[in-house]
Amino acid sequence: MGLIKAAASAIGSTFGDQFLTVLKCDDMGNDILMRKITDSNGALAKGSRIIVAPGQVAVIYDSGKILDATAEPGTYQFDQSSTPSFFAGQFGAVFKEMWERFKFGGAVAKEQAVFFFNVKEIIGNKFGTPNPIPYRDWGHALLNARTGGFTPMMIDVKCFGTYTFRINNPATFMMEIGGNAEVYKKEQLVEQMRSEVVGAFQNVLNSLSEPEHKIEALSLPNKTDEIKQIMSEGNFDGSIQNRGIGLVSFVVESVTLTEESKEQIRKYELAGDQYQQQGTLTQAYANAIQDAAANPNGAMNGFVGMGMMNMQSGNVFGATTAAVANNVNYQQPNQAAAQAATQPVQPQAPVAAAPAPEGSWTCPECGATNTGKFCQGCGKSKEELLAPKTIKCPKCGAECPPNAKFCGECGQKLGE
Repeated sequence: MGLIKAAASAIGSTFGDQFLTVLKCDDMGNDILMRKITDSNGALAKGSRIIVAPGQVAVIYDSGKILDATAEPGTYQFDQSSTPSFFAGQFGAVFKEMWERFKFGGAVAKEQAVFFFNVKEIIGNKFGTPNPIPYRDWGHALLNARTGGFTPMMIDVKCFGTYTFRINNPATFMMEIGGNAEVYKKEQLVEQMRSEVVGAFQNVLNSLSEPEHKIEALSLPNKTDEIKQIMSEGNFDGSIQNRGIGLVSFVVESVTLTEESKEQIRKYELAGDQYQQQGTLTQAYANAIQDAAANPNGAMNGFVGMGMMNMQSGNVFGATTAAVANNVNYQQPNQAAAQAATQPVQPQAPVAAAPAPEGSWTCPECGATNTGKFCQGCGKSKEELLAPKTIKCPKCGAECPPNAKFCGECGQKLGE
């Protein structure tokens, strides 16, 4: 029992009457995935004409068994005495492997029909994450004082987009969900698929935020190819494939942040603006961060360098460094910190300051303790820093600038 490709001459109106019945399925559009077509008496008469349109697969069904199938467009004649032509069209290998062992449980005693499958790409399926998804954003990396490295900022995102799919294994689709229904529409499947697509996408997001990728959150809409590749390689869409369906395209159209994440990033960027207000110290701070990342001793040397700059720039760097440290601690709390937070704070005895080295001097500009001829904090010379700040007029006693040649009050020549 099988299909015989009808001769071209038999399709014309002159020979049309040689076919007892004509079985075809009009365009199934973007909504119908499978439709069953049969004669009025529930049987296929020998010699019936079956028309397969482009983008369709036709399967001959007889009382719970698959007799033949084709994915090649054209006109066929049903002949119960012919040999099945399982190799017709692009799904030939699938037909030969699957249809021979296809069985339906509880099939009627006698029923013949042609099942038409829509194997075109089904487009316009939207998805969105109903709840915010945690994401490690490397676009706003933070220095981690405990590990001496960098850590991504943890934010919450919502993603929206579209995906397309196609029936790539009609046998599996029929056995798993289509059955022998009169018609199976996309609306019966799409809600379940949407949930599974979102679940697969969340697994992809976890991979994209790993150190080997370091994709910024707001750059996700530009990473369509990477998302599709990771989803396929990780078999994240396995539940969809198990129904004989494959995802064709997957596009993230927009990424939005929660209000808390927006505020978190705003503070991060505000700290950067404060650094820029320090003029030439901006580049020095950037260099300190880069050196910390490249230094085998870790980022702590970078913090030492920033501490030196803090003494020059007032409270801006100090406050910002503290804010970054607090953010790091928030991002990666450890068990010891959590336990310490629950314990009462015990008063501690003040630590006695170490005595200053013999011959040391204190810089009046930045407060650093030094032993050499130049300040280690600001770089100015000891002679310049400790030189008298004024000259007392020997005549009237007025305090004059150290470089003045005459007294501003009485005109007395100074330095004599």
